[in-house]
Amino acid sequence: MTAQRIGVMGGTFDPIHLGHLTAAATIADRLRLDTVIFVPAGEPWHRGRQPVAEPEQRFEMTRRAIAGDPRFVASRVDIDRPGPTFTIDTLTDLKQARKESGGQATDDDAWFFITGADALAGFMSWRQPLGILGLAHLVGVTRPGHALIAPALPPGTCTLIETPGIDVSSTEVRDRIRDGLEVTGLVPASVADYVADHGLYARQPS
Repeated sequence: MTAQRIGVMGGTFDPIHLGHLTAAATIADRLRLDTVIFVPAGEPWHRGRQPVAEPEQRFEMTRRAIAGDPRFVASRVDIDRPGPTFTIDTLTDLKQARKESGGQATDDDAWFFITGADALAGFMSWRQPLGILGLAHLVGVTRPGHALIAPALPPGTCTLIETPGIDVSSTEVRDRIRDGLEVTGLVPASVADYVADHGLYARQPS
C-alpha cells in the first residue's frame, strides 16, 4: 500500500464556510495532500460556550460542503466520542480507524494537523502537546497581510501557510442569518439550503 499524505482539519464548523474550504484546498495543493479529513468537534474544550447547531447538524453541513472535492472526507470520530474534544484523541482515533479500515494505513503515512496560526500560540497548553507532535506535523493557517509569527514549538514541527483571504467567520455567518441577511458567497449553497430548511441560527421569537 502506497504511503499517503493526510491532512486533518478540526473545528466546530458552526457552520462550515468557504474560508474553511479555501484553506483546506490551498494546503492540500501546497503540501501535496492525498486527503483532508474534516472533523467537526463534539464538545469543544476550548470554547466558552457550546456550538449553536447540534453535532449531527454540523456533521451534515460539513458533509454537504465538502462533496465537491474528492480529496475531502468527513469524520464522525469527535462527535461520536463522549466528553470534550481534544486533538490528541482526534488524531489517535483517526489513525486507529485507518488501520482498521482494510489495511489502508502504512507506517510511512504522513499526517498534518491543520489549524489557525493564532491557535498555535497556545499549543503547549493543549492536552499532551508532545504526544500530538508525535502523531502529526502542525500546519498553521493565516490570511495574506497577517503576520506569520512562529509559535514556540520544537524546530521542524510546524509549517505556517498563508491562504487566500476570504474574510468570513462562522460567527459572522450566524449573525447575518440571525439578522435576516444573505450569506451567498460566504457558505456553499448546499449549506445555506440546509440552514434554511432547518431554521438554524435564525432569530427566535421573543
